[in-house]
Amino acid sequence: MSKSKGSISKGVDVITIWLYILLVGIGLTAIFAVTYKEGDPIISSFFTFKTDYSKQFVFFIVSFIIGIFILVTDSKFFPATANLWYAVGIFLLLLVFPFHSNVKGTESIIRLGGIQFQPAEFCKVCVCLALAKYISLPDMDFSKKRSQLIAAAIALTPALITIAQKETGLALVYFSFFLVMYREGLPPTILIIAFSIAALVIASIVIEPNTLAISLTVIAGLVILLNRRQIRKHKGLLVPIIALWFVCVGIQRFAVPFLFANVLQKHQVERIYSLFGKDNPYSEGPMIANAAGAPKKDNTADYNVRQSKIAIGSGGLLGKGLLQGTQTRYDFVPEQRTDFIFCTIGEGFGFVGTTVLLLVYLLLLFRIIILAERQRSVFSRCYAYGVAAVLFFHIAINVAMTVGLAPVIGIPLPFVSYGGTALLTFTILLFILIRLDADRQMVLR
Repeated sequence: MSKSKGSISKGVDVITIWLYILLVGIGLTAIFAVTYKEGDPIISSFFTFKTDYSKQFVFFIVSFIIGIFILVTDSKFFPATANLWYAVGIFLLLLVFPFHSNVKGTESIIRLGGIQFQPAEFCKVCVCLALAKYISLPDMDFSKKRSQLIAAAIALTPALITIAQKETGLALVYFSFFLVMYREGLPPTILIIAFSIAALVIASIVIEPNTLAISLTVIAGLVILLNRRQIRKHKGLLVPIIALWFVCVGIQRFAVPFLFANVLQKHQVERIYSLFGKDNPYSEGPMIANAAGAPKKDNTADYNVRQSKIAIGSGGLLGKGLLQGTQTRYDFVPEQRTDFIFCTIGEGFGFVGTTVLLLVYLLLLFRIIILAERQRSVFSRCYAYGVAAVLFFHIAINVAMTVGLAPVIGIPLPFVSYGGTALLTFTILLFILIRLDADRQMVLR
Protein backbone atom coordinates (compact mmCIF):
# COMPACT_ATOMS: atom_id res chain seq x y z
CA MET A 1 0.00 0.00 0.00
CA SER A 2 1.18 3.50 -0.77
CA LYS A 3 2.51 5.31 2.30
CA SER A 4 0.50 8.38 1.37
CA LYS A 5 -2.78 6.65 2.10
CA GLY A 6 -4.33 6.09 5.46
CA SER A 7 -7.03 3.80 4.09
CA ILE A 8 -8.12 2.17 0.85
CA SER A 9 -10.83 4.79 0.29
CA LYS A 10 -8.61 7.85 0.62
CA GLY A 11 -8.67 9.83 -2.64
CA VAL A 12 -10.66 7.13 -4.48
CA ASP A 13 -13.28 8.47 -6.88
CA VAL A 14 -16.45 6.88 -5.50
CA ILE A 15 -18.64 8.22 -8.33
CA THR A 16 -16.75 6.20 -10.93
CA ILE A 17 -16.99 3.03 -8.83
CA TRP A 18 -20.75 3.43 -8.41
CA LEU A 19 -21.20 3.97 -12.15
CA TYR A 20 -19.18 0.79 -12.73
CA ILE A 21 -21.34 -1.21 -10.31
CA LEU A 22 -24.52 0.18 -11.89
CA LEU A 23 -23.42 -0.88 -15.38
CA VAL A 24 -22.47 -4.38 -14.20
CA GLY A 25 -25.87 -4.62 -12.47
CA ILE A 26 -27.63 -3.66 -15.70
CA GLY A 27 -25.62 -6.30 -17.53
CA LEU A 28 -26.45 -9.02 -15.00
CA THR A 29 -30.15 -8.10 -15.24
CA ALA A 30 -30.09 -8.30 -19.04
CA ILE A 31 -28.23 -11.63 -19.07
CA PHE A 32 -30.67 -12.98 -16.47
CA ALA A 33 -33.60 -11.80 -18.61
CA VAL A 34 -32.59 -13.91 -21.62
CA THR A 35 -31.12 -17.01 -19.96
CA TYR A 36 -33.32 -17.62 -16.91
CA LYS A 37 -35.46 -20.74 -17.22
CA GLU A 38 -38.88 -20.86 -15.63
CA GLY A 39 -38.91 -22.87 -12.42
CA ASP A 40 -35.26 -22.37 -11.50
CA PRO A 41 -34.70 -20.94 -7.98
CA ILE A 42 -33.69 -17.35 -8.61
CA ILE A 43 -31.42 -16.72 -5.63
CA SER A 44 -29.60 -20.03 -5.47
CA SER A 45 -29.16 -20.22 -9.26
CA PHE A 46 -26.84 -17.18 -9.05
CA PHE A 47 -24.29 -19.32 -7.19
CA THR A 48 -24.36 -22.52 -9.26
CA PHE A 49 -21.90 -21.43 -11.98
CA LYS A 50 -24.14 -23.40 -14.38
CA THR A 51 -26.11 -20.52 -15.90
CA ASP A 52 -24.71 -17.59 -17.85
CA TYR A 53 -25.92 -15.05 -15.31
CA SER A 54 -24.39 -17.03 -12.44
CA LYS A 55 -21.07 -17.22 -14.33
CA GLN A 56 -21.19 -13.50 -15.00
CA PHE A 57 -21.91 -12.87 -11.33
CA VAL A 58 -18.82 -14.90 -10.38
CA PHE A 59 -16.80 -13.05 -13.03
CA PHE A 60 -17.93 -9.80 -11.41
CA ILE A 61 -16.94 -10.94 -7.90
CA VAL A 62 -13.49 -12.03 -9.15
CA SER A 63 -13.05 -8.81 -11.16
CA PHE A 64 -14.10 -6.63 -8.23
CA ILE A 65 -11.68 -8.40 -5.88
CA ILE A 66 -8.88 -7.82 -8.40
CA GLY A 67 -10.04 -4.20 -8.57
CA ILE A 68 -9.67 -3.93 -4.78
CA PHE A 69 -6.12 -5.29 -5.02
CA ILE A 70 -5.38 -2.64 -7.65
CA LEU A 71 -6.68 0.07 -5.29
CA VAL A 72 -4.25 -0.99 -2.55
CA THR A 73 -1.31 -1.11 -4.97
CA ASP A 74 1.20 1.72 -5.00
CA SER A 75 0.40 3.87 -8.04
CA LYS A 76 4.11 4.03 -8.91
CA PHE A 77 3.92 0.33 -9.73
CA PHE A 78 2.03 0.93 -13.00
CA PRO A 79 4.44 3.29 -14.80
CA ALA A 80 7.37 1.27 -13.44
CA THR A 81 6.05 -1.97 -14.97
CA ALA A 82 4.25 -0.57 -18.05
CA ASN A 83 6.77 -1.97 -20.53
CA LEU A 84 6.68 -5.35 -18.77
CA TRP A 85 2.88 -5.38 -19.09
CA TYR A 86 3.24 -4.71 -22.82
CA ALA A 87 5.78 -7.53 -23.23
CA VAL A 88 3.45 -9.93 -21.38
CA GLY A 89 0.53 -8.84 -23.55
CA ILE A 90 2.44 -9.47 -26.78
CA PHE A 91 3.65 -12.82 -25.42
CA LEU A 92 0.07 -13.89 -24.63
CA LEU A 93 -1.05 -12.82 -28.11
CA LEU A 94 1.72 -14.91 -29.70
CA LEU A 95 0.84 -17.81 -27.39
CA VAL A 96 -2.53 -17.96 -29.11
CA PHE A 97 -1.06 -19.33 -32.34
CA PRO A 98 0.09 -22.73 -30.98
CA PHE A 99 -2.64 -23.09 -28.33
CA HIS A 100 -5.74 -21.43 -29.78
CA SER A 101 -9.23 -22.87 -30.02
CA ASN A 102 -11.47 -22.08 -32.97
CA VAL A 103 -14.57 -20.50 -31.45
CA LYS A 104 -17.26 -19.10 -33.79
CA GLY A 105 -14.80 -18.35 -36.57
CA THR A 106 -12.14 -16.67 -34.43
CA GLU A 107 -8.78 -18.18 -33.53
CA SER A 108 -7.95 -15.65 -30.81
CA ILE A 109 -9.12 -17.66 -27.80
CA ILE A 110 -7.11 -19.95 -25.51
CA ARG A 111 -9.20 -22.57 -23.74
CA LEU A 112 -8.04 -23.57 -20.26
CA GLY A 113 -10.28 -26.42 -19.20
CA GLY A 114 -13.76 -24.94 -19.09
CA ILE A 115 -12.46 -21.36 -19.10
CA GLN A 116 -11.85 -19.35 -22.24
CA PHE A 117 -9.30 -16.52 -22.28
CA GLN A 118 -8.91 -13.97 -25.09
CA PRO A 119 -5.50 -12.25 -24.90
CA ALA A 120 -6.57 -9.63 -27.47
CA GLU A 121 -9.02 -8.27 -24.91
CA PHE A 122 -6.52 -8.15 -22.05
CA CYS A 123 -3.80 -6.63 -24.25
CA LYS A 124 -5.79 -3.37 -24.38
CA VAL A 125 -4.71 -2.77 -20.77
CA CYS A 126 -1.09 -3.44 -21.72
CA VAL A 127 -1.17 -1.06 -24.69
CA CYS A 128 -2.86 1.65 -22.63
CA LEU A 129 -0.09 1.49 -20.01
CA ALA A 130 2.77 1.21 -22.51
CA LEU A 131 1.52 4.10 -24.64
CA ALA A 132 1.10 6.32 -21.57
CA LYS A 133 4.60 5.35 -20.43
CA TYR A 134 6.16 6.22 -23.79
CA ILE A 135 4.39 9.56 -24.23
CA SER A 136 5.27 10.60 -20.67
CA LEU A 137 9.02 10.05 -21.05
CA PRO A 138 10.90 13.09 -19.66
CA ASP A 139 12.63 13.91 -22.96
CA MET A 140 9.59 13.19 -25.14
CA ASP A 141 8.87 15.56 -28.02
CA PHE A 142 5.66 14.22 -29.51
CA SER A 143 5.71 16.75 -32.34
CA LYS A 144 8.47 14.71 -34.01
CA LYS A 145 7.46 12.14 -36.64
CA ARG A 146 9.72 9.50 -35.10
CA SER A 147 7.92 9.74 -31.77
CA GLN A 148 4.53 9.55 -33.46
CA LEU A 149 5.55 6.49 -35.49
CA ILE A 150 6.84 4.67 -32.39
CA ALA A 151 3.59 5.44 -30.55
CA ALA A 152 1.59 4.18 -33.52
CA ALA A 153 3.68 0.99 -33.58
CA ILE A 154 2.96 0.42 -29.88
CA ALA A 155 -0.77 0.63 -30.57
CA LEU A 156 -0.93 -1.21 -33.90
CA THR A 157 1.42 -4.16 -33.31
CA PRO A 158 -1.22 -6.02 -31.21
CA ALA A 159 -3.82 -5.07 -33.83
CA LEU A 160 -1.83 -6.76 -36.61
CA ILE A 161 -1.34 -9.90 -34.51
CA THR A 162 -5.05 -9.94 -33.68
CA ILE A 163 -5.98 -9.66 -37.37
CA ALA A 164 -3.82 -12.73 -38.01
CA GLN A 165 -6.00 -14.53 -35.45
CA LYS A 166 -9.15 -13.75 -37.48
CA GLU A 167 -10.43 -11.25 -34.92
CA THR A 168 -10.59 -8.19 -37.15
CA GLY A 169 -13.37 -6.50 -35.18
CA LEU A 170 -11.45 -6.47 -31.92
CA ALA A 171 -8.29 -5.38 -33.74
CA LEU A 172 -10.05 -2.17 -34.78
CA VAL A 173 -10.35 -1.17 -31.11
CA TYR A 174 -6.60 -0.53 -31.01
CA PHE A 175 -7.06 2.33 -33.48
CA SER A 176 -8.93 4.20 -30.73
CA PHE A 177 -5.55 4.91 -29.11
CA PHE A 178 -4.92 7.46 -31.85
CA LEU A 179 -7.34 9.70 -29.92
CA VAL A 180 -4.84 9.68 -27.06
CA MET A 181 -2.07 10.66 -29.47
CA TYR A 182 -4.27 13.44 -30.86
CA ARG A 183 -4.79 14.79 -27.34
CA GLU A 184 -1.02 14.82 -26.85
CA GLY A 185 -0.21 16.65 -30.10
CA LEU A 186 -0.74 14.32 -33.06
CA PRO A 187 -1.55 16.58 -36.06
CA PRO A 188 -5.24 16.55 -37.03
CA THR A 189 -4.08 15.89 -40.59
CA ILE A 190 -3.52 12.26 -39.64
CA LEU A 191 -7.13 11.87 -38.51
CA ILE A 192 -8.39 13.67 -41.61
CA ILE A 193 -6.44 11.25 -43.80
CA ALA A 194 -7.83 8.29 -41.84
CA PHE A 195 -11.44 9.48 -42.24
CA SER A 196 -10.80 10.17 -45.93
CA ILE A 197 -9.56 6.62 -46.47
CA ALA A 198 -12.64 5.30 -44.64
CA ALA A 199 -14.86 7.40 -46.91
CA LEU A 200 -13.04 6.05 -49.97
CA VAL A 201 -13.56 2.46 -48.78
CA ILE A 202 -17.29 3.13 -48.33
CA ALA A 203 -17.43 4.73 -51.78
CA SER A 204 -15.73 1.63 -53.21
CA ILE A 205 -18.59 -0.47 -51.81
CA VAL A 206 -21.46 1.80 -52.81
CA ILE A 207 -20.29 3.01 -56.23
CA GLU A 208 -19.54 0.80 -59.23
CA PRO A 209 -15.72 0.47 -59.63
CA ASN A 210 -15.38 2.02 -63.09
CA THR A 211 -17.73 4.88 -62.17
CA LEU A 212 -15.73 5.62 -59.02
CA ALA A 213 -12.42 5.54 -60.93
CA ILE A 214 -13.79 7.96 -63.53
CA SER A 215 -15.16 10.20 -60.76
CA LEU A 216 -11.74 10.32 -59.04
CA THR A 217 -10.11 11.17 -62.36
CA VAL A 218 -12.63 13.96 -63.01
CA ILE A 219 -12.04 15.37 -59.51
CA ALA A 220 -8.26 15.33 -60.07
CA GLY A 221 -8.76 17.07 -63.42
CA LEU A 222 -10.93 19.77 -61.86
CA VAL A 223 -8.35 20.38 -59.13
CA ILE A 224 -5.66 20.83 -61.77
CA LEU A 225 -7.93 23.10 -63.83
CA LEU A 226 -8.87 25.32 -60.89
CA ASN A 227 -5.26 25.66 -59.81
CA ARG A 228 -3.71 25.95 -63.26
CA ARG A 229 -2.19 29.38 -62.56
CA GLN A 230 -0.41 28.20 -59.42
CA ILE A 231 0.73 25.05 -61.25
CA ARG A 232 2.22 27.15 -64.09
CA LYS A 233 4.25 29.09 -61.52
CA HIS A 234 5.19 26.04 -59.48
CA LYS A 235 5.34 22.88 -61.60
CA GLY A 236 5.99 20.84 -58.48
CA LEU A 237 2.37 21.27 -57.37
CA LEU A 238 1.30 18.87 -60.11
CA VAL A 239 3.23 15.98 -58.57
CA PRO A 240 1.26 15.65 -55.26
CA ILE A 241 -2.06 15.96 -57.13
CA ILE A 242 -1.17 13.14 -59.51
CA ALA A 243 0.35 11.10 -56.65
CA LEU A 244 -2.85 11.50 -54.61
CA TRP A 245 -4.92 10.39 -57.61
CA PHE A 246 -2.74 7.28 -57.99
CA VAL A 247 -3.11 6.49 -54.29
CA CYS A 248 -6.92 6.89 -54.33
CA VAL A 249 -7.35 4.77 -57.45
CA GLY A 250 -4.90 2.20 -56.05
CA ILE A 251 -6.89 1.92 -52.82
CA GLN A 252 -10.15 1.60 -54.75
CA ARG A 253 -8.86 -0.86 -57.36
CA PHE A 254 -6.43 -3.02 -55.39
CA ALA A 255 -6.34 -2.38 -51.63
CA VAL A 256 -10.10 -2.64 -50.99
CA PRO A 257 -10.58 -5.86 -53.03
CA PHE A 258 -7.53 -7.39 -51.30
CA LEU A 259 -8.92 -6.40 -47.89
CA PHE A 260 -12.30 -7.99 -48.54
CA ALA A 261 -10.96 -11.09 -50.28
CA ASN A 262 -7.97 -11.93 -48.06
CA VAL A 263 -8.07 -10.09 -44.71
CA LEU A 264 -11.69 -9.90 -43.55
CA GLN A 265 -13.68 -13.06 -42.92
CA LYS A 266 -16.52 -13.98 -45.24
CA HIS A 267 -19.28 -13.20 -42.71
CA GLN A 268 -17.72 -9.82 -41.96
CA VAL A 269 -17.69 -8.89 -45.64
CA GLU A 270 -21.30 -10.06 -45.96
CA ARG A 271 -22.35 -7.83 -43.07
CA ILE A 272 -20.51 -4.79 -44.45
CA TYR A 273 -22.12 -5.09 -47.88
CA SER A 274 -25.56 -5.81 -46.42
CA LEU A 275 -25.27 -2.64 -44.32
CA PHE A 276 -25.20 -0.63 -47.55
CA GLY A 277 -27.86 -2.75 -49.23
CA LYS A 278 -25.37 -4.36 -51.62
CA ASP A 279 -24.74 -7.98 -52.60
CA ASN A 280 -21.32 -9.28 -51.65
CA PRO A 281 -19.33 -9.68 -54.91
CA TYR A 282 -16.85 -11.95 -53.13
CA SER A 283 -19.55 -14.42 -52.07
CA GLU A 284 -20.03 -17.73 -53.82
CA GLY A 285 -23.42 -18.31 -52.25
CA PRO A 286 -26.42 -19.71 -54.15
CA MET A 287 -28.54 -17.48 -56.33
CA ILE A 288 -32.28 -17.16 -55.87
CA ALA A 289 -34.92 -15.44 -57.92
CA ASN A 290 -36.44 -12.23 -56.61
CA ALA A 291 -39.99 -11.02 -57.17
CA ALA A 292 -39.15 -9.83 -60.68
CA GLY A 293 -37.60 -13.14 -61.61
CA ALA A 294 -34.04 -11.79 -61.69
CA PRO A 295 -31.37 -13.83 -59.91
CA LYS A 296 -30.19 -12.50 -56.58
CA LYS A 297 -27.74 -13.83 -54.02
CA ASP A 298 -29.20 -15.55 -50.98
CA ASN A 299 -27.79 -13.18 -48.39
CA THR A 300 -28.80 -13.72 -44.75
CA ALA A 301 -25.90 -11.70 -43.33
CA ASP A 302 -28.23 -9.03 -41.96
CA TYR A 303 -30.41 -11.55 -40.07
CA ASN A 304 -28.87 -10.60 -36.70
CA VAL A 305 -29.44 -6.91 -37.26
CA ARG A 306 -33.00 -7.37 -38.54
CA GLN A 307 -33.95 -9.43 -35.49
CA SER A 308 -32.18 -6.95 -33.21
CA LYS A 309 -34.12 -4.00 -34.64
CA ILE A 310 -37.37 -5.95 -34.33
CA ALA A 311 -36.59 -6.63 -30.66
CA ILE A 312 -35.72 -2.98 -29.93
CA GLY A 313 -38.78 -1.73 -31.80
CA SER A 314 -41.10 -4.14 -30.02
CA GLY A 315 -39.99 -2.70 -26.67
CA GLY A 316 -41.70 0.61 -27.41
CA LEU A 317 -41.42 3.40 -24.85
CA LEU A 318 -41.33 1.49 -21.56
CA GLY A 319 -40.53 -2.06 -22.73
CA LYS A 320 -42.25 -5.37 -22.17
CA GLY A 321 -40.77 -5.87 -18.72
CA LEU A 322 -38.28 -8.27 -17.17
CA LEU A 323 -38.63 -11.84 -18.52
CA GLN A 324 -41.49 -10.72 -20.79
CA GLY A 325 -39.59 -10.32 -24.07
CA THR A 326 -40.36 -12.60 -27.01
CA GLN A 327 -37.55 -11.93 -29.50
CA THR A 328 -34.82 -12.33 -26.90
CA ARG A 329 -36.46 -14.89 -24.60
CA TYR A 330 -37.04 -17.29 -27.50
CA ASP A 331 -33.60 -16.88 -29.08
CA PHE A 332 -34.67 -15.08 -32.24
CA VAL A 333 -31.68 -12.76 -31.82
CA PRO A 334 -28.29 -14.52 -32.06
CA GLU A 335 -25.64 -13.53 -29.48
CA GLN A 336 -28.29 -11.63 -27.49
CA ARG A 337 -26.30 -11.94 -24.25
CA THR A 338 -22.99 -10.80 -25.76
CA ASP A 339 -22.69 -8.63 -28.87
CA PHE A 340 -26.43 -7.90 -29.12
CA ILE A 341 -27.25 -7.40 -25.46
CA PHE A 342 -28.33 -3.81 -26.18
CA CYS A 343 -31.41 -5.14 -28.00
CA THR A 344 -32.22 -7.26 -24.93
CA ILE A 345 -32.36 -4.08 -22.85
CA GLY A 346 -34.35 -2.35 -25.59
CA GLU A 347 -37.03 -5.04 -25.70
CA GLY A 348 -37.30 -5.47 -21.95
CA PHE A 349 -37.09 -1.84 -20.86
CA GLY A 350 -37.90 0.10 -24.02
CA PHE A 351 -36.69 3.49 -25.14
CA VAL A 352 -36.52 4.68 -21.54
CA GLY A 353 -34.28 1.78 -20.52
CA THR A 354 -31.83 2.21 -23.41
CA THR A 355 -31.74 5.97 -22.82
CA VAL A 356 -30.89 5.44 -19.15
CA LEU A 357 -28.11 3.01 -20.13
CA LEU A 358 -26.63 5.47 -22.62
CA LEU A 359 -26.84 8.30 -20.07
CA VAL A 360 -24.92 6.18 -17.54
CA TYR A 361 -22.26 5.54 -20.18
CA LEU A 362 -22.16 9.25 -20.98
CA LEU A 363 -21.73 10.11 -17.31
CA LEU A 364 -18.91 7.58 -17.02
CA LEU A 365 -17.10 8.96 -20.07
CA PHE A 366 -17.48 12.54 -18.85
CA ARG A 367 -16.24 11.49 -15.43
CA ILE A 368 -13.15 9.85 -16.94
CA ILE A 369 -12.38 13.02 -18.94
CA ILE A 370 -12.69 15.05 -15.73
CA LEU A 371 -10.29 12.66 -14.00
CA ALA A 372 -7.90 12.90 -16.96
CA GLU A 373 -7.76 16.68 -16.98
CA ARG A 374 -7.06 17.01 -13.25
CA GLN A 375 -3.93 14.84 -13.35
CA ARG A 376 -0.54 16.42 -12.75
CA SER A 377 1.21 13.46 -14.34
CA VAL A 378 1.34 13.09 -18.13
CA PHE A 379 1.35 9.32 -17.63
CA SER A 380 -1.92 9.39 -15.68
CA ARG A 381 -3.56 11.79 -18.15
CA CYS A 382 -2.58 9.68 -21.18
CA TYR A 383 -3.73 6.52 -19.46
CA ALA A 384 -7.09 8.10 -18.59
CA TYR A 385 -7.66 9.21 -22.17
CA GLY A 386 -6.73 5.71 -23.31
CA VAL A 387 -9.45 4.26 -21.08
CA ALA A 388 -11.97 6.81 -22.37
CA ALA A 389 -11.04 6.09 -26.00
CA VAL A 390 -11.40 2.31 -25.63
CA LEU A 391 -14.74 2.58 -23.82
CA PHE A 392 -16.10 5.13 -26.30
CA PHE A 393 -15.15 2.96 -29.27
CA HIS A 394 -16.77 -0.13 -27.76
CA ILE A 395 -19.97 1.69 -26.80
CA ALA A 396 -20.37 3.59 -30.08
CA ILE A 397 -19.67 0.64 -32.38
CA ASN A 398 -21.66 -1.91 -30.36
CA VAL A 399 -24.79 0.26 -30.17
CA ALA A 400 -24.44 1.33 -33.82
CA MET A 401 -24.14 -2.24 -35.08
CA THR A 402 -27.10 -3.33 -32.95
CA VAL A 403 -29.38 -0.77 -34.59
CA GLY A 404 -27.96 -1.30 -38.08
CA LEU A 405 -25.79 1.83 -38.36
CA ALA A 406 -22.47 -0.02 -38.44
CA PRO A 407 -21.26 -3.42 -39.65
CA VAL A 408 -21.44 -6.26 -37.13
CA ILE A 409 -17.82 -6.71 -36.06
CA GLY A 410 -18.42 -8.56 -32.80
CA ILE A 411 -17.21 -6.38 -29.93
CA PRO A 412 -18.85 -6.42 -26.48
CA LEU A 413 -20.71 -3.65 -24.68
CA PRO A 414 -18.43 -2.63 -21.75
CA PHE A 415 -19.40 -4.03 -18.32
CA VAL A 416 -22.77 -5.21 -19.71
CA SER A 417 -22.10 -7.98 -22.26
CA TYR A 418 -21.54 -11.52 -21.05
CA GLY A 419 -17.90 -12.61 -20.94
CA GLY A 420 -15.30 -13.07 -18.23
CA THR A 421 -12.27 -11.82 -20.16
CA ALA A 422 -14.05 -8.66 -21.31
CA LEU A 423 -15.41 -7.84 -17.84
CA LEU A 424 -12.02 -8.47 -16.21
CA THR A 425 -10.26 -6.32 -18.83
CA PHE A 426 -12.62 -3.35 -18.48
CA THR A 427 -12.48 -3.63 -14.68
CA ILE A 428 -8.67 -3.58 -14.64
CA LEU A 429 -8.64 -0.66 -17.08
CA LEU A 430 -11.01 1.37 -14.93
CA PHE A 431 -9.59 0.52 -11.51
CA ILE A 432 -6.00 1.33 -12.54
CA LEU A 433 -7.33 4.75 -13.54
CA ILE A 434 -9.07 5.13 -10.17
CA ARG A 435 -5.83 4.14 -8.42
CA LEU A 436 -3.80 6.68 -10.42
CA ASP A 437 -6.39 9.39 -9.78
CA ALA A 438 -6.21 8.76 -6.03
CA ASP A 439 -2.58 9.95 -6.25
CA ARG A 440 -3.29 12.64 -8.83
CA GLN A 441 -1.01 15.16 -7.10
CA MET A 442 1.99 12.90 -7.74
CA VAL A 443 4.04 13.18 -10.91
CA LEU A 444 4.48 9.62 -12.19
CA ARG A 445 7.04 8.63 -14.83
